[in-house]
Amino acid sequence: MFDKLFVLSQYVTPQRTVSHLAGRLADSTRTPALKNRVINWFIGRYGVNMSEAAEQDPTVYPSFNAFFTRALKPGARTIAEGSDIFVSPVDGAISQLGQVSNDRVFQAKGQSFGLTELLGGDDAGAEPFRGGEFSTIYLSPKDYHRIHMPMAGKLREMIYVPGNLFSVNPVTAQNVPNLFARNERVVCIFDTDSGPMAMVLVGAMIVGSMETTWAGVIAPNPAKLTRWSYQGEEAIQFEKGQEMGRFRLGSTVVLVMPKGAVEWGPEQVAGKTVRMGEAFGKLATVVS
Repeated sequence: MFDKLFVLSQYVTPQRTVSHLAGRLADSTRTPALKNRVINWFIGRYGVNMSEAAEQDPTVYPSFNAFFTRALKPGARTIAEGSDIFVSPVDGAISQLGQVSNDRVFQAKGQSFGLTELLGGDDAGAEPFRGGEFSTIYLSPKDYHRIHMPMAGKLREMIYVPGNLFSVNPVTAQNVPNLFARNERVVCIFDTDSGPMAMVLVGAMIVGSMETTWAGVIAPNPAKLTRWSYQGEEAIQFEKGQEMGRFRLGSTVVLVMPKGAVEWGPEQVAGKTVRMGEAFGKLATVVS
């Protein structure tokens, strides 16, 4: 009953207004004492491991968002070596992973979402990923919220896709149809030695915003799909493990690769906790 009421409440809540207000409060630096109380409550409530943070004193962060997107201290994560090793881009828990089927991506029991819709509605852009491999990773409040490259790649395109702002926790994933393709999202397409790779940063309820290392906070007209193309000198090369973005309050990353491009590790199953940089899969084809 509680789960049903929780999901129903999201249909009637003014999602964008609530999220915009939460983002403004999370960015505020006007009341340090209140900010410190909120951060300390959050650390205790969600069990945040501050011993891994580059700055372990919560009072040093100028805003809640600065704390939430905190850097890790050197050596806190190790990037698995090997040109054929695909690593986890984030700390989080695997929601689902497997193969795209008939333009549908498995979301939860009884639920799926459209691949083409997820990637912005362009059939040609989605074509290389049909029948491909996907993984969906959920970042909980306690997790490290910077996003890193799972393999080396060159940025080709970024697409802002407007949408809803439902929560993306497991309860919502089991009960809201087409969840990850109806929420606001930022789609990043990279060219790699194993073919194209799509990294989709999915927005959610009270997510202050999403940002990338090359464009900063992504805040275009929330009602308009927007594309950025990176060609020639504008194309940005990223190494495996390099930071590519951040969630300013938490959410989900969906990764999609062409069919046969990667084989997920047998130990990677729905519900498993993963850490950024750990071996997540093996690239089946590496072009020299």
